[in-house]
Amino acid sequence: MSSKFPSDAAVGDKARVGYVDQIIDTPEMLPHVAALFPDMEFVNLGETWPEQKSAGFAAIIVGATMADIDAVIKRLGLQGVFPPTIVAISGADAATTRRLLKAGAADVLSMPVREASLALSLERLMAGRKAVSATVGKVIGIIKAGGGVGATALGTQLAQILATRRNGVCFADLDIQFGQAALKLDIDDAMTITDILGGDGALEEAPLASVLATHASGVRLLAAPRDMTPLEAVSPQNVDGLIKSLRREFSLTLLDLPHAWTAWTNHTLHQCDRIILVTNLTVSHIQLTRRQLKTLSTQGADVIPTTLVCNAVSEDQRAIVSLPSAEKAIGKKFDFVLPEDRKLMNAAVARGCALSQIRAGSKLEKAIEKLADEIDPDSVPSEPKPKRRWL
Repeated sequence: MSSKFPSDAAVGDKARVGYVDQIIDTPEMLPHVAALFPDMEFVNLGETWPEQKSAGFAAIIVGATMADIDAVIKRLGLQGVFPPTIVAISGADAATTRRLLKAGAADVLSMPVREASLALSLERLMAGRKAVSATVGKVIGIIKAGGGVGATALGTQLAQILATRRNGVCFADLDIQFGQAALKLDIDDAMTITDILGGDGALEEAPLASVLATHASGVRLLAAPRDMTPLEAVSPQNVDGLIKSLRREFSLTLLDLPHAWTAWTNHTLHQCDRIILVTNLTVSHIQLTRRQLKTLSTQGADVIPTTLVCNAVSEDQRAIVSLPSAEKAIGKKFDFVLPEDRKLMNAAVARGCALSQIRAGSKLEKAIEKLADEIDPDSVPSEPKPKRRWL
């Protein structure tokens, strides 16, 4: 299936909305709905779910039957290059509706579609798009001193904490060879960066907020590729478009980057509002941290606020390499030292959930909350909620 991002989703000042024949149940419905939305142009797309015809639309409205559900969900899962899609379906129950919404449907309506239901759905969709388009979100890059420092596990936990404080948090896994954010959030079939890059339209116009998978915490995920991908598959031009879209669609995005330096990773870091450098308290990682900081300086990225995090520090590690000696070797103090709690972190990763759902109030959770305070001081911690205890 070939598909595109909407590249000209408006004609003049009007947003184009495509619909299939079966959606309009009576001849009077379309004029009535159109009268409610003078800023929209409604376009008939024929009798079936469009493919190439969907390019250039702010939204499309399609129909389906219960027998089509698996096929519809598959197409929704690939629709990062489609505009937001409203699905009208006959005989849908609550479970089916949840499946469609989780797969990426912008809304689900019952057939036959009522005029009031369609108008309300369009109003919500367009209001959401206007609110999102007015957003200029923050972008925070996460880089690693080397492999195995636990940056992705830390980043996904940080994203879940931030999602309790603000709406519109995204975790974008740009570690295109070894990224595991989808695994750590337990999200199957999440849209990947290569799915996004496969579109023919302008990347900066990608409707990410309506198509990325949503974690139970509210975090939206752009996953790493499912297969090994060459680092050169991404270009600085790709990064420009992607970050423009992320800033428009989300209030805060965490970018998980590979520890290798390329033209596009360098370009990405220069567009970040803050950098988080994650390392471990080992001799090898201390040396790699010094190298990364030197490279940041050489590339002129040291002007970007950088938070140095020493992750998963145990008493055994402290006995071998002291924190003061590590900081002296690096030439910079650690901003945060996070305690090791392997059992807790592994349990959270296994279930794809926040640390607090396994054991509330742990030292590790509190340490990550302080990191959240540092990188997102404008957000407000939510009121404590009852936590489910797994262990």
